[in-house]
Amino acid sequence: MPPTSWNPTLDPGCPGDTAVNAIETLIVSCARDLGGFEVRRALPTPKRQMVGPFIFFDQAGPAEFLTGQGVDVRPHPHIGLGTVTCLYRGSFHHRDSTGADQIIEPGALNWMIAGRGVTHSERTPEAARKGPSSLFGIQIWITLPEHHEDDAPAFEHHGRDALPEISDTGITARLILGKAYVAAFGNLLSGCGAGTRRALPAAR
Repeated sequence: MPPTSWNPTLDPGCPGDTAVNAIETLIVSCARDLGGFEVRRALPTPKRQMVGPFIFFDQAGPAEFLTGQGVDVRPHPHIGLGTVTCLYRGSFHHRDSTGADQIIEPGALNWMIAGRGVTHSERTPEAARKGPSSLFGIQIWITLPEHHEDDAPAFEHHGRDALPEISDTGITARLILGKAYVAAFGNLLSGCGAGTRRALPAAR
């Protein structure tokens, strides 16, 4: 099975004592069946239930589907949580009890706040099933602050161009949540800012 992440290096070698001691927990993702489709789940694990507010971290794919096939995560409920979905390849059709009906494609972002309760489903769109298709993306589940646990459920979709872009020395990154260097991107709890293109600060 493919690893959750891979960090290439030009000169592989064994880490020194200092580097080894700096590793608190080694997390190996496990396969989880979500109803006919497996994801690689890095959180929670027996040794680490959460990292900060992040309680679930799922990698969907890379997966290839034949014509007529796809993902069918049927309607199911959640409370007290928020989800961030970001795709690198393929598409998802999100529907939920707030009335949201949204197809997410690569580079875009879906934010769903379950709050006091929401039911949602995620499926491969009908258009994608008309031929072979692929899927690769991540979904991160966040525990809401206690004072937001009973908020009304909500959903927001942000296209690729709405997400801040950070670039420096030929490297470009897109911020999907939180703050990094001088860029920031909000969420349903604090309000979303418009997408911007920024350079990294000189000192970093």
